[in-house]
Amino acid sequence: MNILESVAPLADSHDGFVLDIWGVLHDGAAPYPGVPEALRELRARGKRIVLLSNAPRRSWFVAKSLTAMGIESSLYDGIVTSGEVAWTLLRDRKHPWFSRLGNRAFHIGPERDLSVIEELPITLAKSPAEADFLLNTGPEPERGPQSVEPYRDLLAQCAAAKLPMLCTNPDRAVMVSGQRLICAGALADVYLEQGGDVLEIGKPDAMVYETVLSTLALPASKIVAIGDTPHTDLLGAANAGIDAVWALTGLAGNHFGPNPSPEALAAEAEREGVKPLAALRSLKW
Repeated sequence: MNILESVAPLADSHDGFVLDIWGVLHDGAAPYPGVPEALRELRARGKRIVLLSNAPRRSWFVAKSLTAMGIESSLYDGIVTSGEVAWTLLRDRKHPWFSRLGNRAFHIGPERDLSVIEELPITLAKSPAEADFLLNTGPEPERGPQSVEPYRDLLAQCAAAKLPMLCTNPDRAVMVSGQRLICAGALADVYLEQGGDVLEIGKPDAMVYETVLSTLALPASKIVAIGDTPHTDLLGAANAGIDAVWALTGLAGNHFGPNPSPEALAAEAEREGVKPLAALRSLKW
């Protein structure tokens, strides 16, 4: 597998960029070195950029966080998050899975994720027995993000109450300042083991790419997605019919270390069933 040292060659072959956020633009605390500069170079060359994230929060919330990190809104054309897509589906109730949900949600996740139900006629239940569905946005501060074990009993209560789970972040893990932490997808896996009904919103589902592709308004052959996770970013790009490049930061960096061989990358891609166009050391110019 070819390993690119810079995003510059991709600017010669592609006009639209679909960029993962956490693990590509930043590590959860700060942008990776060279990211703002690379985005400015792409914009100076007229490239269109949409950020696509499995963040369980609405797009405005993520944009605010990026601005605080020094990644201003002028560096991209739009943000699509799994939280935003979930909010729209909860609002419209046209999707068959959502049409049968009630309006009482039992929430597992931090309070900051509740933008996913803001301005909607949804109330929070105090216990699974009082709820119509389970809203899973990820680990909670009190139980911690290191392991799924502290959540098993609570998830079992939800399964016993037969609550359908809406998982607004299909990621299983994320790197935060060098530490691997679980995400909502890891809790969804436990719920499935317990016999629960789960719907995950986000990459790799092609549905979340609809707004992305309409915003870019470019031929698929001129669009490339860059992400650090094979089963979400790279598979999602394939499902959407666009090229994918494997960022060797974030989870990939944690898995392979600083200098993976092309052979190791190719073997892992084959195991994951994906065919990225290339790997990218990091998003820099």
